[in-house]
Amino acid sequence: MLIGTILRKKGSEVTTVSPEATVRELLAKLAQHNIGAVVVSSDGATITGIVSERDVVRHLHDHGAEVLDQPVSTIMTPDVRTVGLGDRVDELRKIMTTHRVRHMPVVEEGRLVGIVSIGDVVKSAIEELETEKASLVDYLHR
Repeated sequence: MLIGTILRKKGSEVTTVSPEATVRELLAKLAQHNIGAVVVSSDGATITGIVSERDVVRHLHDHGAEVLDQPVSTIMTPDVRTVGLGDRVDELRKIMTTHRVRHMPVVEEGRLVGIVSIGDVVKSAIEELETEKASLVDYLHR
């Protein structure tokens, strides 16, 4: 299965936050959209970084509540791994597992076009297994 197939099913909406937004504003977006990570972008198309709930928790632990009023750029991960629409989900699963990444922005022609989470990857694996099972059961009943 291709990454583009996942995005066609789930949609391509990506929540972004500007690098200048405060961590407090980031938390509001995470809660409002019930998501675990946000792409950091000044224009909604180019990627400056990515920031997750884990980043917030770690920085709160290390630096205390003053982190909440700092810009997102101070806690984001600036080196973002990305994936393309034509990349295979099984390869993405390996990358996410190896590098302990739970969210991967999808980029096409240098522009942000979606985001895939580990949940999306697991869901696609389950769907593939269910399809294979149905085919095998059909084959055995013929």
